[in-house]
Amino acid sequence: MISVNRAGKGFVAGTLIGTLGGLIGLGGAEFRLPVLVGMFKLPTLEAIILNKATSLVVVVAATLFRIKTIPVEQLISHIDVVFNLLAGSLVGAWWAAGHAMKMSGVWLNRIIMMLLVGLALIILSEAWFGLQHGTIALLDVGPIRFVTGLCAGFGIGVVAALLGVAGGELLIPTIVLLYGLDIKLAGSLSLMVSLPTMIVGFARYTSSDAFIVLRQEKTLFRAMSLGSIIGAAIGALMLGLVPINFLMLLLGFILLISAVKTFQHSH
Repeated sequence: MISVNRAGKGFVAGTLIGTLGGLIGLGGAEFRLPVLVGMFKLPTLEAIILNKATSLVVVVAATLFRIKTIPVEQLISHIDVVFNLLAGSLVGAWWAAGHAMKMSGVWLNRIIMMLLVGLALIILSEAWFGLQHGTIALLDVGPIRFVTGLCAGFGIGVVAALLGVAGGELLIPTIVLLYGLDIKLAGSLSLMVSLPTMIVGFARYTSSDAFIVLRQEKTLFRAMSLGSIIGAAIGALMLGLVPINFLMLLLGFILLISAVKTFQHSH
């Protein structure tokens, strides 16, 4: 009975988070992590692994749905952007996951809180300043842009591994601003970076004792994954019904408050 009730809460939470995330073009994993720790009382490392597994399912589904909307030829023409970011993100994900497994719970919570606060500020800045609309590349093609892409990819890989997120909230603005690409194209390219990055981080976590959470919480995992996919689809269908800037401001503040409340005193 407890398992069924837990699964029901997971499905509802996944659906709500997926819907809100879908409305602003995110997967919602950054909001799911505080819920797993705060509502479902999972240890932080186990919550990260469960969140990453859920995010992986959602990203695979999103990739299958989205690949039909943008011609493959258009994606291939910008494959250099994908490889540039991947070269950094794969290293960052592997490195961060390895350190997360050795880190004390107190320090892991502190770092996660700071990263979530940073993501909240990014969401708020995009709402306030409209950064998502930039279409002029910050740097011209060349070694400097390549190195900048490597560093950005490494940082995104670190965040993706430590929070269990796909990294779209960082990848999309990076692709738009650094490479000057259209935001819709950036969304599809970000999936091409996210998927390999998440697989590498996920593979690294398999050596952790905390990986057993996927067996212990398989019912919650399935319910939350299904809810997240359904929610993301609902959010995509509801695009335009709610002013996106207002929604981003609201979700940015929610993430900011939940991050501090959940991880400030968690052990």
